[in-house]
Amino acid sequence: MDGDRVSMRGFLVQGTATLAISYLTTLTGLVFSWPSYNVANFMSNDTVLSAPMSSVDVSLLGSLTNVGAMVATPFSGYIVNRLGRKYSAMLFGLPFVLSWTIISLSTSIPMLLLAMTLAGLGTAGQTVSSIYISEISQDSIRGALMSTVVSSYFMGVLISYIFGGYLDYNLIVYLFLSMSVLYILMVAVLKESPVFLMQRGKEKEAAESIAFYRQVKSTSKEVEVEISKIKLLLDPRLEKILEGDADPAITKELINSTPPVQKLSEWQFLKQSQTSIRALMTSLACMATMILMGNIAFQVYAETLFREAVPSMDSNQCSIFLAIDLLLASVLCTFAIDKFGRKPLMISTSVLASVCTMLLGTQIQWHWAPHWFTALIIYVYSFIFNFGVAVIPFVLSAELFLPEVRGLCGGIVMTCGWAMNFVTVLIFTPVVEEVGFAPLFYAFSVVGFVGAAYCVFYLPETKGLSIDAIQALFVKKTKRKIDA
Repeated sequence: MDGDRVSMRGFLVQGTATLAISYLTTLTGLVFSWPSYNVANFMSNDTVLSAPMSSVDVSLLGSLTNVGAMVATPFSGYIVNRLGRKYSAMLFGLPFVLSWTIISLSTSIPMLLLAMTLAGLGTAGQTVSSIYISEISQDSIRGALMSTVVSSYFMGVLISYIFGGYLDYNLIVYLFLSMSVLYILMVAVLKESPVFLMQRGKEKEAAESIAFYRQVKSTSKEVEVEISKIKLLLDPRLEKILEGDADPAITKELINSTPPVQKLSEWQFLKQSQTSIRALMTSLACMATMILMGNIAFQVYAETLFREAVPSMDSNQCSIFLAIDLLLASVLCTFAIDKFGRKPLMISTSVLASVCTMLLGTQIQWHWAPHWFTALIIYVYSFIFNFGVAVIPFVLSAELFLPEVRGLCGGIVMTCGWAMNFVTVLIFTPVVEEVGFAPLFYAFSVVGFVGAAYCVFYLPETKGLSIDAIQALFVKKTKRKIDA
């Protein structure tokens, strides 16, 4: 139901469950920002490790997490469809526990790099988090709740920077280990996604899950309607009906008739579903725009950037202010995404962030303004970027796809994202040493402008729409191109 009403109790339950699920990305934020304030110590002769790190070790420290994510993400779709959303989410919390346990017990550089790789296995669970949240959220607040996946990440970054600047190395490791265990315990008390339960033929349990997250009785009309909607989404004939009349309305004939017995695999379904393929291409384009605009380099090497750009300021304090800036922007996006829509935010923030990186490149190259202005541009860029373009691709990766291919397509999008993340982080330091910061920022600007242009023509608006209505948008788009 588009524009469905959300009760206060339902909002509180869905919101609390969302915070627990998205806490996985808080753990991801801890891992990705942890190297930033430890690099100087790891490379010094007085390091807490068994030996000082080399520049190669440092590059691996910042990039191997992405390798772990790349290895695990392709399997996330399979795992989430076999174990369910709840138990998959818990499973992806275990690598964080193992990673911080290894770090707490060893000072060996190879073991530390192994721990970072294992942590990457856990970060692959972001796909599961997005799917889980999208399936327990009502349409009218789905965008806001799903955007907390990104907000929670920056909460982790902020916590990491604050503790990193003031607490002992070992104390931080034990704290992060405790936080990882807490995540598993929080998810353990949640109910499974009603969509997954319906896929397993457990209609009674699905009704109880819907009733729990909406805070209504399992025998209520609202639950009955939602069960009917899920049945429609799981019907393999949905796309053909939409292609026939481009009408996303749920018909009694479809709900009451018996669907075909044939069960297609996710790959088979994707290959024959033109709307899913088009949705996948759109999601991949938005994810590529977001990552190749270079924001990951800002996050992993925040202190290095500030030390280079504004040497007169304390780099750790600058990083803490940056984390606050990122968190504030992503939280505000939570309120804006369901008000202004995905498309306007994606386009406007891509363009404005690209203008900022272009200004930053010219400032670093020619120093036409004082150092404080360099820091100001970094903060403005980070705020704009995280107000839209950093959030929208993660929302789209879960809401554009039918349940049959949601795990597969979400996994494909996130795998490509991690691969681009890995390459960006791995080459960042060598490229900066070779050509400097400025040319890189110019390249980031070009990516942003091209991505914004793509979104103008190919990104549909999905604000407040149910999944069947979103699929209809891609059907209509296909027809217009054919008719032209």
